[in-house]
Amino acid sequence: MLIDTHAHLYLDVFDDDIDAVIQRARDQGVEQVLLPNIDIGSLEALHQLTARDPAYFKPMLGLHPCSVQADYQSQLEALYKNIDLERHIAIGEIGLDYYWDKTFIEEQKDAFRTQVDWARKHELPIVIHSRDSIDDILDILEELRIEGLRGVFHCFTGTVEQAQRIMDLSFYMGLGGVLTFKNSGLDKIVAQLPIEYFVLETDAPYLTPHPYRGKRNESSYVRLVAEKLADTLGVAVQDIEKVTSENAKKLFRL
Repeated sequence: MLIDTHAHLYLDVFDDDIDAVIQRARDQGVEQVLLPNIDIGSLEALHQLTARDPAYFKPMLGLHPCSVQADYQSQLEALYKNIDLERHIAIGEIGLDYYWDKTFIEEQKDAFRTQVDWARKHELPIVIHSRDSIDDILDILEELRIEGLRGVFHCFTGTVEQAQRIMDLSFYMGLGGVLTFKNSGLDKIVAQLPIEYFVLETDAPYLTPHPYRGKRNESSYVRLVAEKLADTLGVAVQDIEKVTSENAKKLFRL
């Protein structure tokens, strides 16, 4: 069995065929799908999907760094009012994004610190978006050194050295479609790291794995990531399923 630890199946690109998407995931052995939030505007759709099958879908609460704008503090206030209205399993996705827009970097950092504090108060893990910003996020986490804080670097694409810093914090690394991209080089990094720090994800509808790259991603494709990871580490797919699922259950207390 597999767990897709990061998918946005509540987005409107799935509105017309969500039942088929869910069935295909089940057919591929996906036993749970974890749903990171984007901003206050996405929360209702996320909760509606969760309500369809609370055992299968698990919601998170957070403000995505790409949604951090001048009004970020009011967004955070509005989101935080919802923290106890559902059983959110994590604070996410949160973090820093230096790829799309650097206008609000300081605001992103402040929003990240605020949401890390939510995680501390509510004893929840954090799900980190770290596009072009891994070192800055690691610097913040190493500075805070919050005892017991746990989390995952979603869509890990870093170096061996960055991976070591992540593991030193007892955090996990989320592996998705990028691992299957022929020229990403991520497989060479991952081959040097222990499986005990990996969880699997899709980031659906984004980052679709080979051979479907360029098309809409969905949770059933997490099996392609598992197969690539098995090939990369030279182990059986069944071992990948077992260990990564155990890691996810431990991290998110599923």
